Amino acid sequence: QVQLVESGGGLVQAGGSLRLSCAASGRTFSSYARAWFRQTPGKEREFVALIRRNVASTYYADSVKGRFTISRDNAKNTVYLQMNSLKPEDTAVYYCAAGLVATVDISSFGYWGQGTQVTVSS
Repeated sequence: QVQLVESGGGLVQAGGSLRLSCAASGRTFSSYARAWFRQTPGKEREFVALIRRNVASTYYADSVKGRFTISRDNAKNTVYLQMNSLKPEDTAVYYCAAGLVATVDISSFGYWGQGTQVTVSS
């Protein structure tokens, strides 16, 4: 059974940091693009960050560029999202995803985690 399991979410004050992890099991995702998306109630899930199987290649939403860093450890089948200088508007459920095509298009990702809540207080 393939699973993506996020961890590391929580409550943090504005300006603080959190590091999310997404551990995969059931198959190897080293040849897959990995990404993070986020969603708030009543809104569509939105793209946050992407890392291609070539770990030197990353892409970010404008809203998080310069504050968030995505990375991956293929040996551990895990992707990370380091979030610094957090803002209240970063509050959301964060989901990790894996897909064969490196794109911000949510429909391209066939594997999803269950999500982890990030809450940033002002």
